[in-house]
Amino acid sequence: MNIYEFLPIRLLVEAAYTVVTGISSFLEPLAGGFSAALAVIVLTLLVRAVLIPVGVSQVKAGITRKRLAPKISELQTKYKKQPELKQQKLMELYKEENASPFAGCLPVLAQMPVLMAVYGLFINATIGGHTNELLGHTFLGLPLSTSFVKLLGAGDLTGSAITVYLILVVLIGVVAGFSRHLLTPAAPETPAAPPARSGHESPAMPDLSGVMKTLSFMPFITAVIALFVPLAAALYLATTTTWTLCERLVLNRLLGANEEQPVKS
Repeated sequence: MNIYEFLPIRLLVEAAYTVVTGISSFLEPLAGGFSAALAVIVLTLLVRAVLIPVGVSQVKAGITRKRLAPKISELQTKYKKQPELKQQKLMELYKEENASPFAGCLPVLAQMPVLMAVYGLFINATIGGHTNELLGHTFLGLPLSTSFVKLLGAGDLTGSAITVYLILVVLIGVVAGFSRHLLTPAAPETPAAPPARSGHESPAMPDLSGVMKTLSFMPFITAVIALFVPLAAALYLATTTTWTLCERLVLNRLLGANEEQPVKS
């Protein structure tokens, strides 16, 4: 079954198609053959602008985690031999501080439908019962619907194609390096939470250390993904990754994320 035939996803792709073709038509007098590629970039910027509140929540959650780290470490040491009580105390602490251990996942999850829509725009021959005009658009001579891996498999990989993808991958990789080393605060290691022993006991606080580590490597993974998706989707990934770095730098400064956070007693 084609996932893009599923009604909610189909409607999402059709809406994205209307937006992208509309922006492309508006930009065509100025951008010419680059209009569709620029339309994808503009769409990305619009989506990220809408998601700024999510970014703010993520930074605030990071500040809260940093502030609570000493308390969490203290609770884990104090109740080391009482795992169920430890989980209860941790849950109470998060509840008191109105903090969510899942906040760091929100920006990635919020963008997944948009990335899926952009991907669908450049792999489907028809959208909304009409011929997909976007498939005929190019960027620096490369079809927006093709991918590095597809070109490699077909033996159509040219010097210009290698250059374009090299620039995109290097851009994503460099931004990933800055994001990881400059924006990821060091945090004390916390042991994994053991599961509750029975159904009537308090549920365990989820151990998200592995998830957070994976998220910190996500920009590097994105660089690899960019080689497999259509060029238009690779442009989306490069743009959104760059936005993330710039947004975090600005929000960290505005919200004081790099300042020492007092711990409430």
